[in-house]
Amino acid sequence: MMEHAVEELTPLVGTRPACLALGVAPATMYRRRSPPEPRCCVVRALPSWALSSQERADVIEVLDSERFVDCSPAHVWATLLDEGVYLCSERTMYRALADRGQVRERRNQLTHPAYAKPELLAQGPNELWSWDITKLLGPAKWTYYYLYVILDVFSRYVVGWTVQYRESAQVAEQLLAQAVAQQQIAPGQLIVHADRGGSMTSKPVAFLLADLGVTKTHSRPYTSTDNPYSEAQFKTLKYRPGFPDRFGSIGEARAFCREFFAWYNQLHCHSGIGLMAPEAVHYGRAEQLHADRVRVLAAAHAAHPRRFSRGVPVPPQLPAAVWINKPPSTLEDAH
Repeated sequence: MMEHAVEELTPLVGTRPACLALGVAPATMYRRRSPPEPRCCVVRALPSWALSSQERADVIEVLDSERFVDCSPAHVWATLLDEGVYLCSERTMYRALADRGQVRERRNQLTHPAYAKPELLAQGPNELWSWDITKLLGPAKWTYYYLYVILDVFSRYVVGWTVQYRESAQVAEQLLAQAVAQQQIAPGQLIVHADRGGSMTSKPVAFLLADLGVTKTHSRPYTSTDNPYSEAQFKTLKYRPGFPDRFGSIGEARAFCREFFAWYNQLHCHSGIGLMAPEAVHYGRAEQLHADRVRVLAAAHAAHPRRFSRGVPVPPQLPAAVWINKPPSTLEDAH
């Protein structure tokens, strides 16, 4: 519409003043009056030095031969060169393969087994534990202390921890045995989940859990989300305001962790368990505390109902079930 107005105004004031007055780009008007000619597809002639059809066929025959069928073009090029044979450049080999739709991984590589995604459910304390090891920086560069933590997934209660000089399967075995004894775990009651670290997959730990009647499971390789609760607990530890850049000694590290885990178990209002302390959930006091919260909120609403536009407020719900990798069918059922 504006272009028509420019055309009508152009004989009176000129193209550019008309475009300026009506807010139209002059280039738009010039292009409209003299549209560019469509470009024709130009077929490039093959250079005189390009491989002939027969030469390209010979290259493909070599690449697809039994000797080189699982080798990369770079390997084929270098091997033939060492034998005094030059067919073409490595890039030309790739072009020849691309023309035939054969650009893919040609090398013979080991196929790793498909690891099943762990799908674990906890509906109460001491049904599912998660454990892991993290490094704590020591007093000098390249020195570390190793923090072992065993966490109850349902209650988030830390049932066992220790700080040691090194990562050791024997230390993990002793810590797990102590935690199982303290929590009075019966055979067949517990699943212990961990990643695939050396201590987690060691024979001493496997034999111990088998003797205790405890089922063990592992995360998939390089999949930190298969062990989310231990990872989240380590983040809570390392983001505490008093967490130091380095620990001066193993005694200092143990003293800090002793104070931290006492706070974490007894005082930390955990968002994943209805803002309850893990100890209250683990030892069955959460329902009474939740009922007390309900009464306090109901009394506050009765005293000042106009302050609560959405009715009687309710505290966060307590967990009924906690999953590691909830199955899709269960997710649909929940909705």
